[in-house]
Amino acid sequence: MDSPQAAPPGPPDAHPDAPGTPDDRRPAVPQPRVDDEPYLRVDDLRVRFDTADGVVRAVDGVSFTVRRGRTLGIVGESGSGKSVTSLAVLGLHDPRRSTVTGRITVGGRQLVGLPEDRIRRLRGRDVAMIFQDPLSALHPYYTVGRQIAEAYRVHHPRAGRRAARTRAVDMLDRVGIPQPARRYDQYPHEFSGGMRQRAMIAMALVNDPALIIADEPTTALDVTVQAQILDLLADLQAEFHTAIVLITHDLGVVAQVTDDVLVMYAGRVVEQGSATQVLRRAQHPYTWGLLSSVPSLHGDPDADLVPIPGNPPSLIHLPPGCAFHPRCRYAGDRSRAEVPRLVPTGADGHLVACHLPPDERTRLAAGALSERRLP
Repeated sequence: MDSPQAAPPGPPDAHPDAPGTPDDRRPAVPQPRVDDEPYLRVDDLRVRFDTADGVVRAVDGVSFTVRRGRTLGIVGESGSGKSVTSLAVLGLHDPRRSTVTGRITVGGRQLVGLPEDRIRRLRGRDVAMIFQDPLSALHPYYTVGRQIAEAYRVHHPRAGRRAARTRAVDMLDRVGIPQPARRYDQYPHEFSGGMRQRAMIAMALVNDPALIIADEPTTALDVTVQAQILDLLADLQAEFHTAIVLITHDLGVVAQVTDDVLVMYAGRVVEQGSATQVLRRAQHPYTWGLLSSVPSLHGDPDADLVPIPGNPPSLIHLPPGCAFHPRCRYAGDRSRAEVPRLVPTGADGHLVACHLPPDERTRLAAGALSERRLP
């Protein structure tokens, strides 16, 4: 990503076309009802890994909430702590090699410190996960239908094989798999990439969970299949009244399907708010950099994309102060010495962790100093 020829990214204007306007980002599906109380609440989550080289501070003080019927997008570069956060919610970190502190509340139940057997009862039934690579996540030695039926019988021990098969076939049909009864007996390698991802969604939904965590669910798919999967998730959310946490690096996906956005960098939240606030009125230089690296439909088609200079820092040896300051063109002495707190920007629910004065951020975000202004 380090490019000595490229100018550091400046703050973009309102982002009307890339990755898409939040006003029309949702497909035309029935809108899910939304609960007032958050179904998932994460407070001051910290995840540490002890290694021979030192302690990896993978997640450092992350807090957010998700209500049923809402979709939260978590974005950031590789190594920002997105997947580690989601695995912590599912209780999938090995306690022998990791330390998880803070509070994770799912449906009013505190998960941090809960015995493994009790967390296992929640996994798949209350909280389910769609993994990034379905070909790796699905077992190659068992048929797709058997794996979905097994996920159902784990939480319905009184269900017989016939009932579990019926349920699995029904879910395959629900996610748009053609000839689901025949596909039940096929193996993962006999499915296309899009069909495998649909099968993973069917497995995640087979127990009607209230919360789904989707970790890069469209990364390996072409654009057409990606759009189908996103539409499917929106349809199923409206039908099942599900809360969704979508982990991605694709701002186009974020603009299309999310209600709220969490921007992470070096294990910390740097900006948080609604999709409209973060995509159209971004307040953090890192978010400006992410937006500036997205192609614009109305810009010069021959113009180079603007990379964020430098590389993400080591999570063992984080720089002092703001972790983004070595890559930030606006960093001052305070940024190099003091970690910024996540504070309101003035807009309802819009938070940012940046030492720039509010009026300066607003001026920069409006494009007053940006030669890289997005049209």
